[in-house]
Amino acid sequence: MKLIWKLLRKHISASQLIGFSIANLVGLTIVILAVQFYGDVAPVFNDEESFLSKDYLVITRNVTGTGALLGNTGEFDEQAIAHIEAQPWCRKVGRFTGSDFSVYASMGLAGDRAMRTQFFFESIPSDFIDVNDAQWEWDASRPEIPVIISRDYVALYNFGFASSQGLPKISESQMSKIPLAFTLTGNGLSEMLPGRIVGFSNRLNTVIVPEEFMQWANARYGTHGAKQPQRLILEVNSPGDVKIEEYMKEKRYDVAGDKMSSSKANYFLVLIIGIVITVGIIISLLSFFVLMLSIYLLLQKNTRKLQDLLLLGYSPAEVSKPYIGMVVAINGIVLVLAIVLMLVARCYYMDMLSVFGTVGSGIGMSLLAGAVIMSLITAGNVIAIKRKIASLWRNS
Repeated sequence: MKLIWKLLRKHISASQLIGFSIANLVGLTIVILAVQFYGDVAPVFNDEESFLSKDYLVITRNVTGTGALLGNTGEFDEQAIAHIEAQPWCRKVGRFTGSDFSVYASMGLAGDRAMRTQFFFESIPSDFIDVNDAQWEWDASRPEIPVIISRDYVALYNFGFASSQGLPKISESQMSKIPLAFTLTGNGLSEMLPGRIVGFSNRLNTVIVPEEFMQWANARYGTHGAKQPQRLILEVNSPGDVKIEEYMKEKRYDVAGDKMSSSKANYFLVLIIGIVITVGIIISLLSFFVLMLSIYLLLQKNTRKLQDLLLLGYSPAEVSKPYIGMVVAINGIVLVLAIVLMLVARCYYMDMLSVFGTVGSGIGMSLLAGAVIMSLITAGNVIAIKRKIASLWRNS
């Protein structure tokens, strides 16, 4: 093989191979850096709850001061709900159900009910909640109320109530272990039930309980009968869709939180990353064709030598090995250099992203993307070389 390589390498153009390597390095670096950057920066835009559907919006009616004075409670009637469900961007609609009874909550610390306050409950369909069934189930025979509360309440306790009362600040994990008790009063009944916190929410400024419990409790303690919902939770195709924003403005609905804005930013991020990846792939493809052109020219120059080697008894596989080895070595070096450049660039931009509190994601996806692209390019090179040598063997 060394003798064959010495014979065939004379016509190899170093400048062409360097040009291919640089073009392939640039294209591959762009692709894997774009993939890595998206993985690192996406959490800044997608502050999703682990227990809530990703593509959701919480909406309310826009109640003006005049409307409130005239008795407009901001409820959604059946016609309005049906109209929302009929929109092409809407997958399903869930209703917030409020507690129709009085709730008094107490939280135990160091064996004492240290915090007591008036409370309230709301529920949404279980389809919108991604919590382990064992944690979220309600059994009237063994009553214990699982709740998801807003993280704002944790902050209010730590920096408001606890500070003023000289109580210790507690973390979310500690708060989940503290005994809770809820006194439910209504319809001539007053009962205390234990509770437990199973999750915390950034986006829902409320206290969520299982829908099964809410139906049971409203039937047992409720005094005013069924009411139309004042809030809806929507599962949509894309929260950043312009048509959704136009619909909300037309109907004068308010979207809770900054979900629309963050989704738009994420949409543009995906669009820009997609464009960058496309450019990188195009550059890689161009470099692939540059290498193939160089190899074909090299094979053309060595046609006579290759045919002589085949006539001397060398197999097409043996003759093609030097070229295949050269291609694999070049592509391997390009892949390693691209990964190094990606890591250097990542160290630079992660310093800027640190102000958002993100720690980034793993590099596995970008490494996989680079390996797949380089494997495809190498496979294409190898197949082309083998076909060219086979054609020379058939014609010799």
